[in-house]
Amino acid sequence: MAFHGEAAPVLVEGRRCGTCALCCILPDIDELNKPANEPCRHCLSGGGCAAYETRPATCRDFYCLWRTDASLGAEWEPALSGMMLYAQGPQLTVLVDPAHPEGWRRAPYLAALEAKARTLKADGGYVVVYVGDVVTVVG
Repeated sequence: MAFHGEAAPVLVEGRRCGTCALCCILPDIDELNKPANEPCRHCLSGGGCAAYETRPATCRDFYCLWRTDASLGAEWEPALSGMMLYAQGPQLTVLVDPAHPEGWRRAPYLAALEAKARTLKADGGYVVVYVGDVVTVVG
């Protein structure tokens, strides 16, 4: 997520949201009074946003890590993995689709998240996984 004064992220060539709308479902979005794990009122069936041109900066500036981090393989595509990842400073946040609550614990995801947690820990960071109201710090 780009913050005021930061450069916009570079998107990975060929990666598109397609029909994925997890970023419109999983996070809470204060500007829209949207709670976590509920579809935004502007989310269109099959992907897309009915308020695309007037969406708030929170939505306008957001790209999940799969769109911006080429080191994440195809298996991390949110529509496939059932997870949406984003970074905030030294924290990697993983929002898991409550319809697939144990998906993040399967191979290859858990081992990759544990490895990332070890790397981040060296810099004071961590990996946190949210599944509904359940929060797990990996590592």
